[in-house]
Amino acid sequence: MIGKGSRSGPVVEAIRKYTGLYLAAIGGAGALIALCVERAEVIAFEDLGTEAIHRLIVRDMPLVVAIDCKGGSIY
Repeated sequence: MIGKGSRSGPVVEAIRKYTGLYLAAIGGAGALIALCVERAEVIAFEDLGTEAIHRLIVRDMPLVVAIDCKGGSIY
């Protein structure tokens, strides 16, 4: 998951349960980050438009691990 703000307790618990990862983007850097996306594909909830779930193929994307798979958080 990529975002730019903290996540609620239930989301952090789901990250731990399913061995996920939350990556934080730098606010205001959307244009730079968009250049790093080589391919994007909607994989779920297409009817939600920009809020749909996408699979991204990226290269050299400037992100920080904000919540790790054990629930450790920079927030």
